[in-house]
Amino acid sequence: MIPTITAFERSPDGGRGLARDMHVRWALEEVGQSYDVRLVSFGGMKQPAHLALSPFGSIPTYEEGGLALFESGSIVLHIAQRHTGLLPDDANARARAITWMFAAYSTVEPPILDRATAVILERDAPWHDERLPLVDDRIRKRLAELSRHLGDCDWLDGAFSAGDLVMVGVLRRLQRSGLLNEFPNLAAYVSRGEARPAFKRAFEAQLAVAMAASNS
Repeated sequence: MIPTITAFERSPDGGRGLARDMHVRWALEEVGQSYDVRLVSFGGMKQPAHLALSPFGSIPTYEEGGLALFESGSIVLHIAQRHTGLLPDDANARARAITWMFAAYSTVEPPILDRATAVILERDAPWHDERLPLVDDRIRKRLAELSRHLGDCDWLDGAFSAGDLVMVGVLRRLQRSGLLNEFPNLAAYVSRGEARPAFKRAFEAQLAVAMAASNS
């Protein structure tokens, strides 16, 4: 059965591939699973039909047969567990790959999202100029720790895995900030992820939606 995911009808990122459905699209492309996409407006995300799938009114959601999931991390993990290609066969390596997924969402991403909030929503606040450097320093701390672990390796723990997919997706949010360039091995790591054919297919699919929305 072909799964159906939801995505923004008009993504706030304008086609930069930062919306959460990008992680899910990329995972599906990596494992060679075709999928359908149902586009949802901002108003539609708050309607009962969508809230029945996603209680917090967010995207993406994932439907396959009688299964309905929300939260991109949960969906990527489900895809990785159901298909080969995103999790190692070795039990210990598999556990480490899943740990890196949690690390990306729970440890690395929070200060990055704080920065997005500060830049986009709080730029006119009187304390903005004092707060932003503090947020940037928290991000640098996490990036330094991640950079030290990665070293000169291509991926976080051997072969490319769901942990790398999520981590690259999280780090891409920093590309316009300049912070990522302070850690050349992390910038190269993100570039390797973006060079994967599956990433390119997912990005082009999401960009096509953004372009269609901008032309309508």
